[in-house]
Amino acid sequence: MKKSERLNDMIRYLNGREYFNLSDLMDRYHISKSTALRDISSLEQLGMPIFSEHGRHGRYGLLKNRLLSPIIFTMDEVYALYFAMLTLEAYQSTPFHLSVNQLHEKFKNCLSPKQIEQIHNMRKILQFEMYPHSHVSRFLDRIMHSILHESSCKIQYLKNKQTTSYDVQFFKISARFGQWYASGIELHTQQFRVFRCDRVTSIEEVEAKSPCSIDELLQRSLEIYQSKDSIGFEVEILEQAKDIFHKEHYPSMTMESGDTAIISGFYNPGEEDFIADYLMRYGCSVVSVKPESLKRLIQNRAERLLHHYQKL
Repeated sequence: MKKSERLNDMIRYLNGREYFNLSDLMDRYHISKSTALRDISSLEQLGMPIFSEHGRHGRYGLLKNRLLSPIIFTMDEVYALYFAMLTLEAYQSTPFHLSVNQLHEKFKNCLSPKQIEQIHNMRKILQFEMYPHSHVSRFLDRIMHSILHESSCKIQYLKNKQTTSYDVQFFKISARFGQWYASGIELHTQQFRVFRCDRVTSIEEVEAKSPCSIDELLQRSLEIYQSKDSIGFEVEILEQAKDIFHKEHYPSMTMESGDTAIISGFYNPGEEDFIADYLMRYGCSVVSVKPESLKRLIQNRAERLLHHYQKL
């Protein structure tokens, strides 16, 4: 292992420790005592806050510091981090206390003029598909805090101009098309729900220990909720429409490919409008729809849409 690679690995290895001995480095990296001492000196020059305790039971320690010790990245890794950071620009809110503009400045201050010019050139030719939204999610950080601490919350949720109170334990935050969503279990009904984060108007974390761990909730959520009254469906689509499915589909549906593609799945009572709206995105690429009741749902939606445009 080259010295630069070894130092980079040492930074990661030591960053989560309070104390270490010289023998720890010697054994882990198969290096001599003199090499280990030189490496510690190099780590100090890089800014790692190391101190030593002398005496019979002497050891090295690291000062507690919220700032991370310097980490060495290759330029390809820097480019990957930079463009990953740019994807956050599509979001009005993030669960992190950060400013994308400040991150821009930090990158600029760390790179040479030639490297900055290279990034500017790459920005001209690399384009990531993003969906900017004007919706602000004020409580993303609070939701994430409740998940990490496995606590439940009392929230106020605004939908269709009506505010509803929920007791919920969140277990996952996801982003889709520039919008933030929080998955949770409603404690009174034990049903899984997905909440749009911008519609949460207030949140109060409950101190009492939640009945389920995050791992338990994540595992249970994989077992898709299917009510006893759910309705199965099967929709055949043309080959060229497969991309629509790959761009957007839901856990309750799968697709089998052959000469044509068949989307199959189920929907629960109350989800009729949702499934009809989703399948209308396939337009004239739909070959057949089963059951007949779902076909009538789609026809009714299409007729209402046609009637709306005829009135304009």
